[in-house]
Amino acid sequence: MSARELDAAGIREEDLRAAYLACKRINAYHGRTFFLATRLLPAHARPAAHALYGFARMADELVDNPEPGTDPAIALDKVADLVGVVFDGGAPGDPVLAALADTVARYALRRELFDDFLHSMRMDLTVTEYATYADLAEYVHGSAAVIGLQLLPVFGTVVPRAEAEPAAAALGEAFQLTNFLRDIGEDLDRGRLYLPTGELAAFDVDRELLVHCRQHGEPDPRIRRALAVAVSRARAVYRRAEAGIPLLRPESRPCVRVAITLYEGILDEIEHLGYDVLNRRAVVPKRRRLAVALPELIRMWTRGS
Repeated sequence: MSARELDAAGIREEDLRAAYLACKRINAYHGRTFFLATRLLPAHARPAAHALYGFARMADELVDNPEPGTDPAIALDKVADLVGVVFDGGAPGDPVLAALADTVARYALRRELFDDFLHSMRMDLTVTEYATYADLAEYVHGSAAVIGLQLLPVFGTVVPRAEAEPAAAALGEAFQLTNFLRDIGEDLDRGRLYLPTGELAAFDVDRELLVHCRQHGEPDPRIRRALAVAVSRARAVYRRAEAGIPLLRPESRPCVRVAITLYEGILDEIEHLGYDVLNRRAVVPKRRRLAVALPELIRMWTRGS
């Protein structure tokens, strides 16, 4: 993280600056699309965006990629204890949590947003599939919608915040639905299936068929039709999220607009692959990411932001 960003945010203490820098590295490594979009935020807002991403990624890694010999449930309990320390005003002793604590205090973030997030992370340890989108809603709220709600105070609004919250939640939901489609093969390898089984059954698709096609690299027209409907559903959620852009402070709108364009671009790539994503990862090419973000970056640099 540049000194200018930390200075703009009023972050002076060296250990805290190092903590925010650690979060920025996590974001740059794991979240290329979101990281690129954060370059469009005002300098003072970028550290908080990185801290929130860093915390979410840290918890997610404990569940998806636990260290050998560790118990993810115990690890999540320890993180929950540290979140309690954060909201009690203590020093959590972990750099990611230290940056989070500072961000929570600066933006008066609500504890339930983090409790709900950790609840969904725990669901991943025991729940392996969902029958309907209604059943999935609890998980998506905690794993994704709350991220949009956490970021909303960082982005700022030109209306009372409550008016912008539905669109902010939809932003997180749209990104998560996109992840479910992009990562369906990897999730199956972990024993999880997020696309609702009832929706898949309407196309004669079940877990066994998905696993078979994953293992043998065989596309199936039934899967293609089911995924096409799921893509359409995700696009509708993006439209709800997009409607919230005018409700944000003007300086934050380019970040969200670019993030939506780039992340929805993953759906475009899924379509270009003919929905054959069980063994192929849909990725927005670097040239397209730059083509979307660079004009906004140039405008920002021209303004001296």
